Amino acid sequence: MVEAGDWPPEDTLLPLMEEALAAAARLVGAGRGGEVSILLTDDEHMRALNAAWRGKDRPTNVLSFPASSAAAQGGGAALLGDIVLARETLLREAEAEGKPFEHHLAHLLVHGFLHLLGYDHETPEEAEEMEAMERRALQTLAIDDPYA
Repeated sequence: MVEAGDWPPEDTLLPLMEEALAAAARLVGAGRGGEVSILLTDDEHMRALNAAWRGKDRPTNVLSFPASSAAAQGGGAALLGDIVLARETLLREAEAEGKPFEHHLAHLLVHGFLHLLGYDHETPEEAEEMEAMERRALQTLAIDDPYA
């Protein structure tokens, strides 16, 4: 869902988002099916979400909200959770790092998806594991190492 921000058209974004999430799902063996909600927004709304949920009063590039275990156990495809992306931050970072917007978007989707599955980067060991998984997923999409 596009809530706010000057995002590219859905017919441009949807295939890219589906490919990125599929690459991450294949990597972790999450081929059993599941549902992910993606909210595309702007820095203003992302700042409010980041302040409310993480106590950080500034925008961020991506937030992930894993579904509760009760929601994930409902009928039909498992609800994995929500991923929220901020257009301005994503664009600023891509430009600063000399990356195509689409590649940075794919990276953040993979990153957010891994968070939905319980991966984190709070410790150096967790960060190393998660970043290695991100690299492998992105490699299957012919996207350069985002941490290089």
